[in-house]
Amino acid sequence: MFTEPQLLEQVNADRRAGRTVAFANGCFDLLHVGHVRYLQAARAEADRLIVAVNSDASVRRLKGEGRPILDENARAELVAALACVDYVVIFGDATVDRLLTLLKPDVHCKGTDYTVETVPELKTVRAYGGRVAIVGDPKDHSTGELLAKLSGSSTA
Repeated sequence: MFTEPQLLEQVNADRRAGRTVAFANGCFDLLHVGHVRYLQAARAEADRLIVAVNSDASVRRLKGEGRPILDENARAELVAALACVDYVVIFGDATVDRLLTLLKPDVHCKGTDYTVETVPELKTVRAYGGRVAIVGDPKDHSTGELLAKLSGSSTA
């Protein structure tokens, strides 16, 4: 796991070495196959993959009380353990626009629940000359569904 200054230093070193950088983000609460496929596809877009993991507070804002199931450090450690992931950073902002502006990855990867036109950070990415890629398998996996199965409920 990296702090933002450490990550910026590493990204700059990668650029000096001629490497391309992809960026993906998410909550990654209860890592599942959809997450793995998304991150593997994101990694295929560049030489290095940065994954920004939502902080606990930002997951609560997005998903509601009772979430996250795993704390931010555990979620970041699990994501970092994946072979396709090079760098992990935890972020607490409402969006990843600030991180994208700071790091300027070559490609910002979003899941298949988006189209290029609906990616919230599209304007930010285009402003610094990056591109957006829609990656991963169809969004038919979710942590909410897993939690529903675990609780014996039929709704997500």
